[in-house]
Amino acid sequence: MKQVKYRNSASKLLLLGTVFLFSLLNPVFAQEEPASTEVVAEESAAGGDVAKGEALFKSLCAACHKRYKKMTGPALFGVKERRDTEWLYSWIKNSAAMIASGDADAVAIWEEYNKTPMNAFPQLTNTDIDNILAYVSVPKATPEVPKGGPDVDGKSSDSGVSSNLVLAALALVFLMLVVVLFLVNKTLRSFAVANGVELPETEARTPIWEAFVKNQFLVLVTAIFLLLASGYFVYGYFMQVGVDQGYMPIQPIHYSHKIHAGDNKIECKYCHSSARVSKHSGIPSLNVCMNCHKSISEVADATATADYSKEFYDGEIKKLYKAVGWDENTQSYTGDTEPVKWVRIHNLPDFAYFNHSQHVSVAGIECQKCHGPVEEMEIMYQHAPLTMGWCINCHRETNVKTEGNEYYEKIHTELSKKYGVDKLTAAQMGGLECGKCHY
Repeated sequence: MKQVKYRNSASKLLLLGTVFLFSLLNPVFAQEEPASTEVVAEESAAGGDVAKGEALFKSLCAACHKRYKKMTGPALFGVKERRDTEWLYSWIKNSAAMIASGDADAVAIWEEYNKTPMNAFPQLTNTDIDNILAYVSVPKATPEVPKGGPDVDGKSSDSGVSSNLVLAALALVFLMLVVVLFLVNKTLRSFAVANGVELPETEARTPIWEAFVKNQFLVLVTAIFLLLASGYFVYGYFMQVGVDQGYMPIQPIHYSHKIHAGDNKIECKYCHSSARVSKHSGIPSLNVCMNCHKSISEVADATATADYSKEFYDGEIKKLYKAVGWDENTQSYTGDTEPVKWVRIHNLPDFAYFNHSQHVSVAGIECQKCHGPVEEMEIMYQHAPLTMGWCINCHRETNVKTEGNEYYEKIHTELSKKYGVDKLTAAQMGGLECGKCHY
């Protein structure tokens, strides 16, 4: 009965201590999540329809103009204050005619922008132009800063409670629980001594290591097991030498395959054009990047993710401009270039032969077969192990596309009879011969 009484007292003490500790944390976890706020730009549609103007701007003007930044042509925000509306009607519909007539403002703009002619848009009505002018007159939206200010990670928060505070509170809870358990144990022992309850004495046991050493059979089995396990792990370690599956280096300029190949659906061979005709896929020239980024100096707001902000992507585009020597203000090349030291990811040994054009153009294999879902990769990494065993398995499982290929017609006919199949794998056509890859 005494032991039951002591146990009940200890349980009540532990329960009260736990309730007290968690009551301390209640204010921390009771914080309400801040309501999400939307940043809405104040748009004025005076003199035109902003929505229709946006559609016209993106289809006709966006190749050369931005609203708030100079590009091939001038920034268009505030153009209604700088020019007369009737002048803008004439300029947009036929700028060449205005230059030929000697209009001072038209000639000045033409000379300022390297005498680059502006496309004529005679199909646009005055109402269409009013809509475009209404769209480009919308002030640039400025995001609101949350009331809570930046937290320790640089992200704003309205809760007022940082993650460090929560972790510190949890650490304090666990520490106090340990103290409570220690005090409960000490109290129970004191009660037992005060009431004459004898605590059971533990018998001395033989140390486990001593019992193990005395058992020769266990020693022998353990030694054999350790020897085999060591050999297994040593073999596994050496088999991984040179296998860089999952290798994900940081590049000097951040390039998102997810944005380019995924969101914008740019074909892999647009950048890696040599993969169709060469052994190597090649590193795309920065001039290929500038085909698009001459006009794209800033990414859309929707491009930002939890890991990378819009400002981060814009900064990477600035690195590209610095490397190629592109001046945004003058829209011209300065000639001051810098090499970009890309870090190679996929690298086969020198004694292994692999031809991209043979696989891409002849076999028609998709890039994802070897490189994985590149359209989902924010940072490019090596998807496949690229080992000899991995290549051999692919040759054993992949059927050769012989349709329309005269080179394979005779071979296919003879080998199909030999193997008794309609479709031949790369292995059946000699894809396992050592000389195919090791010459």
